[in-house]
Amino acid sequence: MDAALVAAHDQRRIVVKGFREFILRGNVVGLAVAFVIGGAFGLLVQGFVKDIINPLIAIPGSGQDLSGSTFTIGHGTFRYGDFVSLLIAFVVVAAAVYFGLVLPMQKLEGRRAAPPDASTTRECPECLSNIPRAARRCAFCTSPVAASG
Repeated sequence: MDAALVAAHDQRRIVVKGFREFILRGNVVGLAVAFVIGGAFGLLVQGFVKDIINPLIAIPGSGQDLSGSTFTIGHGTFRYGDFVSLLIAFVVVAAAVYFGLVLPMQKLEGRRAAPPDASTTRECPECLSNIPRAARRCAFCTSPVAASG
C-alpha cells in the first residue's frame, strides 16, 4: 500500500513539473505578454478613434460626433456610428500589426533564407522543389527522380 502512495505522489510530482516547464517555456510566456499588450493597444486605439478620428470626421458635416449617429426604421434605432468607430479602430489595429510585425518579419525571413547552392541541388521535375543531386526520390512530393549525371 505504501508503494502505491509513493508511486501516486511521484506521478503527481511529474505532472506538476511538466506543467511548470510548459508554462515557463518562452513561447507561452511570450503569448501571455502579447495578449496583455494587445488588449492595452486595442484600448489605446479605441480611445484614439473616439477622441481624435470621430471629431475630425464630424468637422465637415453637422459637427455631431460620429459615434452618436443613428437612423430609425419603424420602432428600431440603428446606431451605425458605433459600428463605424469600431471598424475604424479595427483597421488601425490591423494596419499597425501588418506594418509593425508582419512586414518586418517577412523581410527578415527573406534575408535569412539563403538560396541553396546550385552545384549540389537540382529541381524536381514534378513539384519543382530543390532536391540533392544524388537523390533518387523527391523528399517533397516523393516522386521517383532519374539519376543526375
